Amino acid sequence: MRMINFSAGPTGLPLSVLEHAQSELVDYRGEGYSVMEISHRSKTYEEVHFGAMDKIKKLYGIGDEYEVLFLQGGAHLQFAMIPMNLSQGGVCEYANTGVWTNKAIKEAKLMGVNVRVAASSEDDKFSYIPEIKFGDDADYTYICSNNTIYGTQYKALPKSKAPLVVDASSDFFSQQLDFSDIGILYGGAQKNAGPSGVTIVIIRKDLIERVSSQNVPTFLRYKTHADAKSLYNTPPTFAIYLLNLTMQWIMDNGGLEGIKARNDAKAKLLYDAIDESSGFYKGHAQKEHRSVMNVSYNITPDATLEPLFVEEALKHNMLGLKGHRHLGGIRASIYNAVSQNDVKVLVDFMKEFARKNG
Repeated sequence: MRMINFSAGPTGLPLSVLEHAQSELVDYRGEGYSVMEISHRSKTYEEVHFGAMDKIKKLYGIGDEYEVLFLQGGAHLQFAMIPMNLSQGGVCEYANTGVWTNKAIKEAKLMGVNVRVAASSEDDKFSYIPEIKFGDDADYTYICSNNTIYGTQYKALPKSKAPLVVDASSDFFSQQLDFSDIGILYGGAQKNAGPSGVTIVIIRKDLIERVSSQNVPTFLRYKTHADAKSLYNTPPTFAIYLLNLTMQWIMDNGGLEGIKARNDAKAKLLYDAIDESSGFYKGHAQKEHRSVMNVSYNITPDATLEPLFVEEALKHNMLGLKGHRHLGGIRASIYNAVSQNDVKVLVDFMKEFARKNG
């Protein structure tokens, strides 16, 4: 029996995607080899590679003004690449909404960038999205659209005169976005887009040439990868193959509009269970800032029940419900591949657990 996977990442892939990959693992399309065994310069692999890029553009409704890059190193490498490539010696503005923006700010400072924190929710343990007013003088502005640990999410992207950089690692491909101000949208694939190992960077083409320092290493320039169509070095070919299958799965399930409707319904089911538990469960995020992807909550009458909750949930085939070490408690990550029925199983378990331990 497959576990219901509520892990924060890497997390579960759609079962049909895994089964498709399984059927082609040793013999891709009857060609006698696995897709992970062939050259990244071959026509067979290029169809996968460029097919995935095309699907990403179609899903977000963006045109040739943006380049899709497949990189490695996860969000952590982007924390450094972004200031390396976009900073022009002026101020760079960040909104601090949790662990990942804190890391990005620290990395930018290591690069010698003049960082200005435009807004922060640190005063209340990052339980909300702060009101943001970016200045008019920034080289770029920066947010993390969904906060995996604290369970908060932007309901609309802030306006920005400078190119807006969005770390969308944990809500990638979960809804349509307004790209009006977006300069870079990026994230690791391992939550909604595929397995770990590939980082997707969607970058506005005018920013590719922006790197101002001659000291930026060749490999860490966006231009290097854009010019080579993300084939400058050997890419993570099998991860991109699974990414391509996952993008097709999203298209087959109503695109980003269909996925958003599914995600909203799942989140409502789970948050209703928390809110209607007579105080047994309490969510960390303020209600108007709640994430549709990551639901962090506590057992308020007795926190010592939380390890028991996680242990018993595992016995009921539910995986990954332990909260992050920075916050503790319980966290259910309900990414695209998690079904509404999966969430219903969790909700039924929560109700029974509260009845027995309340």
